[in-house]
Amino acid sequence: MTCQTILEQMKSRSSEQYRKNVIRMGIPESCSIGVSTATIRELAKKIEKSNDLAWELWNTGYHEAKLLAVLLFDKKTVSLDDIERMMADTASWDLCDHLCKNLIIKMNEYYQFIDKWVTSSHTYKKRAAFTLIASSAIHDKKITDDTLDKYLQMIFDFSQNDHEHIKKAVSWALREIGKRDFEYCEKSLILAYELKQSGNKVQVWIANNAIKELSSLVKVEGRTRLISSNSQMGKEAEK
Repeated sequence: MTCQTILEQMKSRSSEQYRKNVIRMGIPESCSIGVSTATIRELAKKIEKSNDLAWELWNTGYHEAKLLAVLLFDKKTVSLDDIERMMADTASWDLCDHLCKNLIIKMNEYYQFIDKWVTSSHTYKKRAAFTLIASSAIHDKKITDDTLDKYLQMIFDFSQNDHEHIKKAVSWALREIGKRDFEYCEKSLILAYELKQSGNKVQVWIANNAIKELSSLVKVEGRTRLISSNSQMGKEAEK
């Protein structure tokens, strides 16, 4: 499929409801097509991975075309500079998280971006650092305790930004580290209470948000990670 053909298919399946949702996130009206993520994923399954086609879609400026492009990049051949370029163009939390969870975290060098972006003044690069921490805690089976301890320290050191999309990602990262096992649940809770005692209003918010879930984690048979006792599976485990 060509870029133009793909855009025509997306436009033919657009809806005003989805378009309004995209615009509400701050995406300019002229950059919104109005198709669901499910439609984007359905299209991606029909298209062979191609960095050239992915860049064509990305460069159209359409938000949904960028979401599709992320799914078409080949993680084996996309470069670190390519990732930097895409993140510099990112202006919404959903594209940020989509890029992190569907492409960056699958690259062997993903951790380099955490170290680099955690101090960034770019809103979505900073969010991406914490999104990648959360994603690595979930998906990286080779992650070490030393690395997780380093990430906990990063959360303590770089969690003062009051942008809603950043502080939510910080809380998410802290909670996902805590779900690793009871040892890290305890470490994460200790850090959360340290943040709460800091007096910094952003860190207090992060702490309160994280403590709600961390204090209710339980072990469920058949799952490697802890889950909240407030979930249906958690409630069944406590019976």
